[in-house]
Amino acid sequence: MEFIKFDAAKCSLCGRCVEKCPFGALTMGEKGIEVGENCRMCGICVRQCPEKAICFEQRANAFDKSQWKDFLVFVEQERGDIHPVVYELIGEARKMAPKVNFHVNCVIVGGEGTAQNAKKLLDYGVDKVYVYEHSGFEGFRADCYTDAVADCIAATKPSSVLIGATALGRSLAPRLSTRFHTGLTADCTTLDIKPNSDMIQIRPAFGGNIMAQIAITKSRPQFATVRYRVMDRAARVEHPTGEIINCLVTDAMAKSKIHILETQVIDKQKSLEDEDVLVVAGRGVRNEKDVEMCQKLADALGGQLAFTRPMVENGFGDQAHQIGLSGRTVRPKLIITCGVSGAIQFTSCMNASECIVAINSDPEAQIFKVAHYCIVDDLYQIVPELTKLVMNRKED
Repeated sequence: MEFIKFDAAKCSLCGRCVEKCPFGALTMGEKGIEVGENCRMCGICVRQCPEKAICFEQRANAFDKSQWKDFLVFVEQERGDIHPVVYELIGEARKMAPKVNFHVNCVIVGGEGTAQNAKKLLDYGVDKVYVYEHSGFEGFRADCYTDAVADCIAATKPSSVLIGATALGRSLAPRLSTRFHTGLTADCTTLDIKPNSDMIQIRPAFGGNIMAQIAITKSRPQFATVRYRVMDRAARVEHPTGEIINCLVTDAMAKSKIHILETQVIDKQKSLEDEDVLVVAGRGVRNEKDVEMCQKLADALGGQLAFTRPMVENGFGDQAHQIGLSGRTVRPKLIITCGVSGAIQFTSCMNASECIVAINSDPEAQIFKVAHYCIVDDLYQIVPELTKLVMNRKED
């Protein structure tokens, strides 16, 4: 395997790595430890070596791009079901795949019921779903999940790996990219691919002032995380032809150093990303009473109140209700902004909304460049009247 390296000066030839390898990939040779083709880069030998003589290394240009093919989508599970960001990742991979004649595959890791969830993915046009099901994968443990997904990557050699930019994905992706000594682009808003299989990953940079185009040209695989509700959901296919592949999970792979003492189910509230109607309070909303005015409009419309970053920093809201690069990305059916200037850090995370209504007294406000309906007026006149209209229509 081209990634695994032994430091002969440190190695004591104790044989522990050979004994602990679950795939029988390591043997004691004449010149030291030798690595066979069965190596799946699960990382067990690295952790078990008492002398720290084993590491993973990928040297720039020391690989053949033609050996790395296809897309691999990591399938996150949440409360026993597939996280909706997965279907968006599949949709984006399916758009790019025909350009380079790639397949779209998935890897899913979890406890009981994981294989059953894997079958749902076939309806969305994926070619193969690699399943790692084991009781030890019940509940997310970063070390075990990294070992399982790394095993799949080493076995299948995907050109690109797509992961949702959720709390779980943001923990898993950097561990995997570090293990393979390759690049990771976080929070991508657009993906494309060149004929040579280099994936173009576009994301806001420098505080959202530019849209950076990032390519990982000298190593494989290419890792990218994508926020939920940024891309279009994959369409179902009429005649699925994909297959489920159940992968070997050893007890060593599923054994974690993390011990869960107690778990508690937290009642899940509807997040901003799942909301169909949003009212956003910007810096033009000056005090608590004015925030309540916006809240009444949100309640009348049956939606949620959200905030820009300056409003959160001033204590009017929390980060769970913040829209922007440092908050949430949303795609509601209707979004009404009140006193929002429209900085790119904000608009890049809401400009895919179906209908954008902007209220601002400044006719030159940047928000009007992305809004479908622009109201140049005093929000203190417009918002109460708009709330009354909505309430009256409900009563009728």
